Amino acid sequence: MNKMEVLPVVPMRGIVIFPGMTLNFDAGRDVSVKALETAADEHTEVFLTAQKDASVNAPKMNDMYPMGTVVKIKQVMKIPGGGVRVIVEGLRRGIMHERISSSPYLQAVIESIGENDAPYDVREAYIRQVKAAYEEYVSQTPHMMTEQFMAVMSSDELPRICDLIAAGVDFKLETKQLMLDTADACSRAELVIASLKKQTGILKLEQQIARRVKESMDKNQREYYLREQLKVITKELGDGADPVEEADEYRDKINKLKASKEVKEKLLKEADRFARIAPSAAESGVIRTYLDTVLDMPWNKMTHETFDIKNAEKILNDDHYGLEKVKDRILEYLAVRQFTGGKNTAILCLAGPPGVGKTSVAKSVARALGRKYVRISLGGIHDEADIRGHRKTYIGAMEGRIMAAMKEAGTKNPLILLDEIDKMAADYKGDPSAALLEVLDYEQNSSFRDHYLEVPFDLSKVLFITTANTLDTISRPLLDRMEVIELSGYTYEEKFHIGKDYLIKKAAEKNGLTEKQFAVADDALKDIIDYYTREAGVRKLEQTLETLARKAARTMLDGNKKSVRITSKSLEKYLGKRRYHFDMMNKKSEVGVVRGLAWTSVGGETLSVEVNVMDGTGNVELTGQLGDVMKESAKAAISYIRSRADELGIDSEFYKNKDIHIHVPEGAVPKDGPSAGITMATALVSALSNKPVRNDIAMTGEITLRGKVLPIGGLKEKSLAAYRAGIRTVIIPEENKPDIDDIPKEIRKNIKFIPTESMEGVLERALV
Repeated sequence: MNKMEVLPVVPMRGIVIFPGMTLNFDAGRDVSVKALETAADEHTEVFLTAQKDASVNAPKMNDMYPMGTVVKIKQVMKIPGGGVRVIVEGLRRGIMHERISSSPYLQAVIESIGENDAPYDVREAYIRQVKAAYEEYVSQTPHMMTEQFMAVMSSDELPRICDLIAAGVDFKLETKQLMLDTADACSRAELVIASLKKQTGILKLEQQIARRVKESMDKNQREYYLREQLKVITKELGDGADPVEEADEYRDKINKLKASKEVKEKLLKEADRFARIAPSAAESGVIRTYLDTVLDMPWNKMTHETFDIKNAEKILNDDHYGLEKVKDRILEYLAVRQFTGGKNTAILCLAGPPGVGKTSVAKSVARALGRKYVRISLGGIHDEADIRGHRKTYIGAMEGRIMAAMKEAGTKNPLILLDEIDKMAADYKGDPSAALLEVLDYEQNSSFRDHYLEVPFDLSKVLFITTANTLDTISRPLLDRMEVIELSGYTYEEKFHIGKDYLIKKAAEKNGLTEKQFAVADDALKDIIDYYTREAGVRKLEQTLETLARKAARTMLDGNKKSVRITSKSLEKYLGKRRYHFDMMNKKSEVGVVRGLAWTSVGGETLSVEVNVMDGTGNVELTGQLGDVMKESAKAAISYIRSRADELGIDSEFYKNKDIHIHVPEGAVPKDGPSAGITMATALVSALSNKPVRNDIAMTGEITLRGKVLPIGGLKEKSLAAYRAGIRTVIIPEENKPDIDDIPKEIRKNIKFIPTESMEGVLERALV
């Protein structure tokens, strides 16, 4: 059984003592001094153990390692300041158990730990391995103490060899403590061998690095000598700036800067560092760039903001045709800013397909408010550092895009457009959308810290507007911070007026032509919209008109003409064959053919659903690249018809003796969504009952197994498509009735909308 005794406990900061080791150290804490002096007076032993955290001033038992060393005090001397200098000798390992007292110093029960012996052959093998590893380590250490080396190499006791090496080699505190904890000599030897080999490898790497550094220094010293000569020559010629003078200039700029005390202190420290560093050093350029960047930031520069709501309305109307609901919402937003003195915390997100005017609306808002406008494109960003910047320690570090935009604006209150916010992506470098959370939160962004600037910057005066094509890819926390305004697209009439009043003139000016030299007839413009573009916005229309303007310019030069007028007849000459064709209304009512309505990213479309019924065994074939939701709609329609076969005048055994083929042209275009449910059901009933469907009618709506008609989205776009195709009657779900008000007036005048709640109402109006 191991010996148990009560001993004073002295915690050691950053030191591990081993048995057989003589150590001198200074003790300054009162409890440690009392423990050591008492032990010296009473000739008792002391238990020394390392602290887990050296910063703890009054460590308790759980702040110290349980395993330590029982030592004998050889000498105690008082030193100035109330401390003592002590020389001790390690006797044996010990484990600290329960505390006996804490005053006037810590005393605890200590269990002495003996050494475990091993068979001679095993012990001898370990001794050789340890000595070999130690010898290799010493060969890489030029300043190793000879006495210690001789003591290790002359000893034939494995425990003593391991403890001597553990005490003498510069291992980490944790490694030394692990060696002390390992009572078994063989296990300790394995740990010592592994640690020595690791240290040897590090020393070899250090020597390689030192050689490379020396070679580089020799080269740098030569360069330094030449640069110093150049500096003297430059000074004699009266050219070049002295770093001290340059630093003084920076200090003057910093003292004049209207920024917070924290910012000025940081910049003054950097200026002091700049003065001490040689101009040839790489760090000098880094500090110069940093100071220039921070000093260029608009710390207290603001532009005057105007709150004239009538002027804002005029600017929006001048810049954009249509978009009445969007304009109204923006004017409401600006009105609130006028009443709150610009303290509106809403972040606007303009969402809609490409080319509908999201970016230009933001520009108009900036113009209406008299704010500087800066655009940041977020498309493809996948690194958080693009938002927050890179730390100065990196080569080529620079501020993030937010701070770069502020510097570009030159004012503290610009309008910043965060374009394509839905195109950001996260990867192993971080999530930029998470970094934007702080930027777009007016509760937090008053002290935004860019990693490069390292000082807080106030973004609360900035008006942020974002744009997106879709909301599905925006993270939910980010979306919650924004108020979404949807720009769904332009009607045919709106496109025509935008083209006539804005885009033709713009295309002419862009290509150096006047309105007299380049003209587009109304019928030609309508044909361009119908047959050469297919989009929700007007971007493609603008590009097509620019193409015509370029071709007109060449035609004038080649044919010596003074002007060119584009007509419907000459379109093919300039633009080639028509790219798009409308699926016009069927010429006559047919069996099993129904016109449906679809909503795509470029606006509404009409699509035909065709059903053929043949004698067979009940197979159902679906073609036309239909998605899963559309296939399920077809199955639901068939189940509905089977349940109402008698009422509909259809053979109740049709699902056994008939094959059904449902096809939705065009076959190469993928299609999906639930809104073709009633269209498929009507086509099936028509084909199975041999009753034709009216050719002047279109429909949209989701169907349930009970025959209910559920609401759909995109009614405005679908109505435009029906109107374009010459259809004047559209069956819609009853719940979509309020959406009719959103449809343009000219469409509402010419299309009769029939709201219905059930398939009975659909069939009653659709079948001839």
